[in-house]
Parts: sequence; structure tokens; C-alpha cells
Amino acid sequence: MTLNRRNFLILLGAGVGAVTTGACGAFGESLRTPSKKGDSTQVAQNAKPYVELPALPYAYNALDPHIDERTMQFHHDKHHAAYVKNLNDALDKHPELKSKTPEQLLRDINSVPSDIRTTVRNNGGGHVNHSMFWKIMKPNGGGEPTGPIADAIKQTFGSFDAFKKQFNDAGNKRFGSGWVWLVRTGTGKLEVISTANQDSPFMDGSYPIMGNDVWEHAYYLKYQNRRVDYLSAWWNVLNWEEINKRFAQAAG
Repeated sequence: MTLNRRNFLILLGAGVGAVTTGACGAFGESLRTPSKKGDSTQVAQNAKPYVELPALPYAYNALDPHIDERTMQFHHDKHHAAYVKNLNDALDKHPELKSKTPEQLLRDINSVPSDIRTTVRNNGGGHVNHSMFWKIMKPNGGGEPTGPIADAIKQTFGSFDAFKKQFNDAGNKRFGSGWVWLVRTGTGKLEVISTANQDSPFMDGSYPIMGNDVWEHAYYLKYQNRRVDYLSAWWNVLNWEEINKRFAQAAG
């Protein structure tokens, strides 16, 4: 069929009309209020997570030769990251709890709903414990403590060497996975304790001033089953300035 000028203009007008109608329809759709389901999905995608994985305050290899680079990568990027994800997923089921800090949830763990209590205990504890752990270590650290914590250790344990021995013994005797701690109890005393798994001293009303992770993932790549060697080497990376800050916070 020959397309004359008149037919061409008619077809062109119809095409423009169809395109315009489609564009207006799409624009109109974009202005409509999304469904409740759509709103929820969008809010969930844009919402800030309850907790985020803190960055290491130093390079992965910064604590060599006492803690190796691969261990730090797995420990931080895999293990701690998993605690963060699991805690966020649990709190999404009870968003009213997000007004509390992880430490507050652990202090009152029995008030956490039963369907997520174990998850919060394990993963909230894991997040809080590790967030402390990275900070109380540093490159070229170690040596004897200084400042108020040094005086408190001497007053409570008699000497720094006696404190180290008690601390290392408690860590070595922890059966299975767990932590060894120096805490300030609810009565204001300094004590060396150990806890199983990712349990936090906060759950017993104590404040964790410093702690060492004795889960195998914290040392096995370098030390294998020689936990006592790991415990001894760990004192070479301690950040006594940060530990003094925590000691002041515990007293407060």
C-alpha cells in the first residue's frame, strides 16, 4: 500500500498518542502510593542495621608475629561478621528492642523474648566481646601496665606477674570454647573469671575490663593445640591505654 502524506500523518499521530498514553500511565503509576507490602520491603532495604561490623583499628598483619594475618582475617571478617548478621536478623523480629544497646540487652538477657534469647546471648555476646577485643590490642603493644589499672592490679593480685599467671591459668583451663576476663564485679572488686562460648560478663552484672578469646578460631592456624603459647604471646599486643579507659568506665 502506498503511504501518502495524509495516511502518514494519521499514523504518526496515533503512534505519538500511544507513546504519550503509555508514558503518562507509567508516570501515574510512579505517583501512586505503594502497597503496604511494597512500603515494608523498601523500608527494610533502606533501614540501617541494628549493629554494624566495626573496622579493625589496624592492618590484618599488624599484630604479627604474635597473631598472624590469616587468623585476623578469618576472625574479624568471618566470625565477627557472622555474629553481627545473626544479631541483626534476630532483632528484626522484635524491632522494639533496637532502642537498647547490645550491652543493655545482655545485662537483662532474661527479659529478651524467648524465641530470640539464645541468639542474642550467643551473637550479641560475640559482637560485644569482639568489639572490645580488637580495641584492647595494638601493634607494638604489651609490656607492663601503666596508670590506674597497674595500681589496681598490684593492689588486688600482689603483682603483675601474679595476675598474668592467674589469668593464663584460667584461660588454659577453660574447657572447650570461651573467654578469660579481668572484670569489675557488681561489688566493685577486680576478679579473673572465664566464661563459656560467647557469654558476656555483663550477663552476671560484671564489667569486662579486658578479655582474651580462647576459641580455637582465635589461635589455631598459628598455634594449633598450643593454647598456652597463644596465651603467653597475647600479652605482647595489649593496649594498656584502652584497658585504662575501660577500667575508668567500669568504675563509673
